[in-house]
Amino acid sequence: MSGEEEFEAAVTRVGGLSKTPPNDVLLELYSLYKQATVGDVSGKRPGMLDVKGRAKYDAWAKRQGMSRAEARAAYIELARQLGA
Repeated sequence: MSGEEEFEAAVTRVGGLSKTPPNDVLLELYSLYKQATVGDVSGKRPGMLDVKGRAKYDAWAKRQGMSRAEARAAYIELARQLGA
């Protein structure tokens, strides 16, 4: 299985988890997914009233410079740790 196929399989498994992970883990999954699929964050940081959007943006911005392959590998490993 290629890295891309393994990544897609991990995304599917995470989506099917019976128990929702804590918010900090969800943000980590989100940031790794976005870095793996889009690359570095772009656009303006959401305003203070958009708490959820700001948290997601900040989590993704921390991945700045991480390659897509590294992000895919980190996502797969985190999915394994979650039992997905």
